[in-house]
Amino acid sequence: MNFPDSLLPETLLLATNALMLVVLYISLKKSPWQNIAQPDLQNVFLGTLVCIMLIWSIRAGIKPGLNFHMLGATLLTLMFGPHLALIGMFVVLGLVTAFGHAGLYTLGLNFLLMAALPVLFSHTLFKWVDKKLPNHFFTFVLVNSFFGAAIAIALCGAAATLILTASGIYQSNYLYSNYLIYYILMGWSEAFLTGMAVTLMVVYRPSWICTFDDKRYLNR
Repeated sequence: MNFPDSLLPETLLLATNALMLVVLYISLKKSPWQNIAQPDLQNVFLGTLVCIMLIWSIRAGIKPGLNFHMLGATLLTLMFGPHLALIGMFVVLGLVTAFGHAGLYTLGLNFLLMAALPVLFSHTLFKWVDKKLPNHFFTFVLVNSFFGAAIAIALCGAAATLILTASGIYQSNYLYSNYLIYYILMGWSEAFLTGMAVTLMVVYRPSWICTFDDKRYLNR
C-alpha cells in the first residue's frame, strides 16, 4: 500500500508517526536478541529481510496509495517472534522509503498497516493456536502460516480501505471493487509462499523458527 506523503491528513500522519516510535521503543526493549546472537541466525535474519524487500519490489498499482504487494510479516513473526519481526519490518520499510517507493511522512502509517497490524495478528493467532489446538505439525503449518498469512494481508487491505474511506480520498464502492478485493485474492499467494517456506524450515531447519518446538510438534 505504501501511502505517499500528500495523500492523507497531516494530523493522521503525526499521530501514526508518534505511535510508531512508541511501538519501536517497546520492541527494542523487549526483543529477544539472544534469538539472533549466533552468526548463522544473524545471517538468516538479514537474509530474510532481503527476501522481503525483493517481494515488496514486485508490486502493482492503479492510483496514488492504491498499490499492492505481499508482506512477509507472518513469516518473520513465526521465525523470530513479534518484537524482532517489528524491527525487521521497520528496516525493510525504511529502506523502501529511502529508495522513494513510499512517503517519508507516511512512514508511521505504513509501518502500522504493513508491519504492526499483521505482526500483532500473526502473534495473537499463534498464541491462540498454541493454547487451544492440538500440538501437531500440520496444525502449526496450516493454521499459523497458511491461514494466518492470508488473513493478515486481508486485514491490511481492510484497514487501508477504512482509512482511505474515512479520509474521503476515494469512495467506498470504488475501493471495495477495485482495491480490497485484490488483497483478498493476494491472500492465497501470501499463504502459499509463507506456508511453503515454513514447511521447508520446520522440516530441514527447525532452529530457524523460534515459535516451533520440534520435540513438541513432532514428538522427537
